[in-house]
Formats: sequence, structure tokens, C-alpha cells
Amino acid sequence: MNPGGQPNMQQMLQQAQQMQQQMMQAQEELAHAEVQGSAGGGLVTATVTGAGELLALQISPDAVEGDDAGETAETVADLVVAAVRDATRAAGELQARAMGPLTQGLGGLGMGGPALPGA
Repeated sequence: MNPGGQPNMQQMLQQAQQMQQQMMQAQEELAHAEVQGSAGGGLVTATVTGAGELLALQISPDAVEGDDAGETAETVADLVVAAVRDATRAAGELQARAMGPLTQGLGGLGMGGPALPGA
């Protein structure tokens, strides 16, 4: 702080630039990280990036067995949705761990102001 209680703008700008670099690095790491989610005891497995992009979907042959093709297709669709949701949840947890400390640090820059209305 400068005399009179005013924050040092140069110092704040340097902190903001460092924070921006750390955020960009964390986002890059998330884009390359992979997490998996599954459903049906592993009958369907989805792989997503830490940023939430679906990369792969694996369906076990056991998931498509059955006499009623319509019922089997519906079951497989439900398992796919559940597996993607599970993987997306895991990606969200990864994002929170990677970005949480950085976004909490914004409060130290005077950017952690009041919540937006309706948030």
C-alpha cells in the first residue's frame, strides 16, 4: 500500500498478470487431462478431458445382449448418458481442484467483490 492507504497499482497489475498466466496454464493442463466415468458396472465407459470434451465411449458387448432390440437400445442409451454424466462430474471435480486456488486468489486482488444478483 502507498501512503494514504491506496493500493500500489503496479503491484496489482503484476499480480493480475501472474494470475492470468497461472489460469492459462491450468486451463491448458485441464485440456490435456483425461478422466473416465462409467455406468452399468463398467458396461459403458466415457472418457472426457478435464475441460469436459468427450473423447471416447466404450460399450461392452455384454451391454447389447438381449432378445428385444428396442429395449436393449434404450438400456444402452441410458447407460451412455449415465457414463457421460459420471465422466463430466469427474471433470468438474478436476476443474475445481485445478482452478479453485486461482479463483480464490482473485479476492486478494480486490476482485472478489460481492456476488452478482441472481447468482
